[in-house]
Amino acid sequence: MSTTHTTPTLNDYDLIVVNTSAGKDSQAMMDYIMELAKAEGVEHKVIAVHCDLGRVEWKGTRELAEEQAKHYGLRFIAVSRPQGDLLDQVEARGMWPSSTARYCTSDHKRAQVYKVFTQLVAERHTGTAPVRILNCQGIRAQESPARSKKTPFQFDKMASNGKRSIDTWFPIFDWTVADVWARIAASGVRHHYAYDLGMPRLSCAFCIFAPEKALLLSGEHNPELLAEYVRVETKINHTFRVGLSLIQIQTKLASGAPAVQDAKTIESWCM
Repeated sequence: MSTTHTTPTLNDYDLIVVNTSAGKDSQAMMDYIMELAKAEGVEHKVIAVHCDLGRVEWKGTRELAEEQAKHYGLRFIAVSRPQGDLLDQVEARGMWPSSTARYCTSDHKRAQVYKVFTQLVAERHTGTAPVRILNCQGIRAQESPARSKKTPFQFDKMASNGKRSIDTWFPIFDWTVADVWARIAASGVRHHYAYDLGMPRLSCAFCIFAPEKALLLSGEHNPELLAEYVRVETKINHTFRVGLSLIQIQTKLASGAPAVQDAKTIESWCM
């Protein structure tokens, strides 16, 4: 593995926020960040933040995120949208998220992390210089063409204000998926069981970007949640995504479709 982009000096920051979904990329990133933090003697500055998506995630996700953070002795903060989870929001809006309306990310992740920034700054701000926060995210260039074009280290003007200065950093931006799994194996920390079933990503159990094979696999292991999705899809009369209804996924599973037998061949999807 290699890192060809900017590696900030962690000691320059008051706080280092590690965004963790309990997925493989954030897990590997956390291990890497802690290696750097120990080298600089700033482990006490690192905080793990998890956006708890509730029932729309694979079971045990929040608990695993906390377990992984505790392995490194990190303070763990879980935050969620107080108005309800993603399914509640879909039902209220009458439409699913899409590539052009990704409110799943903006409302349930980014906006919630901003609230954490506000909380952390309130704990530390003295009324003089702004609190410097390094916001670390497990985004990798290999994941998609869109992500490969992102800038792996930059000042976040939108998240910053007079009380806080936020730099966003993608520490494992140049890593391959093989690098990620090698790091996890070396760490000895437990990863989510969904990967062992064949899922290449640990996003929402039913992601709007996921291929049909992934939706079938998830539906097989999360039948109650699939039923809830189908209920919402039917109620709002809006197909999960263009050309694919979750009713189709449910019907295929009910008919005994063997599509999940080759789950290991599921390719990761672009986001």
